[in-house]
Amino acid sequence: MADIAHGLEGINVTATKLCRIDGLKGELVYSGYDIFDLAEHSTFEEVAFLLWNQRLPARSELEALDKTLKSERELGDVVNQILTELYPVVRPMRTLEVAVEILGAQDRNSSDLTNPGLRQTAARLTAKMATVIATYHRLRTGQPVLAPRSDLNHASNFLYMLTGQVPGDLEARIFDVALILHAEHEMNASTFSAIVTASTLSDMYSAIASAIGTLKGPLHGGANEAVFHTLEAIKEEQNIPSYVEAMLSRGERVMGIGHRVYKTTDPRAIILERLGRQLADQSPNRKWFDLSQKLRDYLARKLEGKPLYPNVDFFSASVYQMLNIPADLYTPIFALSRITGWTAHLLEQYGDNRLVRPNAVYEGAESRQYVTVDQR
Repeated sequence: MADIAHGLEGINVTATKLCRIDGLKGELVYSGYDIFDLAEHSTFEEVAFLLWNQRLPARSELEALDKTLKSERELGDVVNQILTELYPVVRPMRTLEVAVEILGAQDRNSSDLTNPGLRQTAARLTAKMATVIATYHRLRTGQPVLAPRSDLNHASNFLYMLTGQVPGDLEARIFDVALILHAEHEMNASTFSAIVTASTLSDMYSAIASAIGTLKGPLHGGANEAVFHTLEAIKEEQNIPSYVEAMLSRGERVMGIGHRVYKTTDPRAIILERLGRQLADQSPNRKWFDLSQKLRDYLARKLEGKPLYPNVDFFSASVYQMLNIPADLYTPIFALSRITGWTAHLLEQYGDNRLVRPNAVYEGAESRQYVTVDQR
């Protein structure tokens, strides 16, 4: 019998200049820059440029990108009207998926697969996806929709449009770093989905809609929302042992723990825990962060000897809660960050395209003779 790599585990499907992961050492590198350095010194806009160009921008280039992103934030009447009709009946990720397709339908140049055209689409999607999420949330909560502000960067503007309050320096910086941490992660499921779609020479909007549909699954981007629901169910530290034991006895996973690639703590989880500790000192919602740490410590003792450690979703749940972001927006926020990595991979794919068409091992019946329906 032929060997089968279930889930394509361990299979290299392409080459990339965008991201390197060492799961044993816990290393994550974007185009040569360690994630700890980027989290400490960079901005989301800089990282977007880095992923799209494999180098950091000069000041003039960064200013040009910032100007482009700000100019693309508005959605237009058609998308706004569709959001008004969708919000009562459609969940956030489905809304984002539909909005991306509508943006593609409105773009007369959506089939322009030249590098300049694709870069324009990448910037447009990066800017507008944030507005889609914020607009959807304001509509469903009965609050007035807020226009983007040109004096705020990408992270701060999103938080402003979502909450109605300009974030403080700490909140703005922490959310900016959270976007950096989620921007790219090599050949994950949603990136692969986008590449498969693009390899048919379908347009970038359709490829990103494919990625969003993949990301919303609970085994991928939906894990961060599931982490918060776990914390909600536990409620208090004394409930951790009984809750975890019940989960394990049912054969359920503790979401946010373990990763297909990392065999040690996800470096993004380390950074988010540090940020969460800073934010907790001034947040009325710090109980979720404290509970996350207690749950992590209990699981470390319970699972000692097993390669199961916190991943990026584990602490992003409590950090986002302290930023007053509703749990069902965690995965859309993942998407509004990962759009930079998705589109960067698509630039590579379209630049050297080959149709993705793997094989499957047939294990069905052989040599059957057809019998008419009356004789069966």
